[in-house]
Amino acid sequence: MAIMITDECINCGACEPECPNNAIYEGGAQWRWADGTSLKEVTTGDGATVSGTAPQTPVSDEYYYIVSDKCTECVGFHEEPQCAAVCPVDCCVDDPDMRETRERLLEKKEWLHIAA
Repeated sequence: MAIMITDECINCGACEPECPNNAIYEGGAQWRWADGTSLKEVTTGDGATVSGTAPQTPVSDEYYYIVSDKCTECVGFHEEPQCAAVCPVDCCVDDPDMRETRERLLEKKEWLHIAA
């Protein structure tokens, strides 16, 4: 599964630099597939191909957010999700809408960080 940030977020920013996939963004900030990854192009779920550097719509305008398609729960990097480990208000929690196996998270990690 991916991690999500709840609306209890105090916008401290402690989580953002901890993410090995650059999947965490400040509220209102556009995100990019290429941020912190080696992705040059991505085929989305609806079959469209987008540039890795193309800006994407923010998930939240109010508080920090996690792009679930880039989140691997730190599998392959750390023993536990680092955002949750450093969050002072415990608002980085499992996303019940994004359930993934450890194997799938490892596959996603490899996909995000494929050698260029």
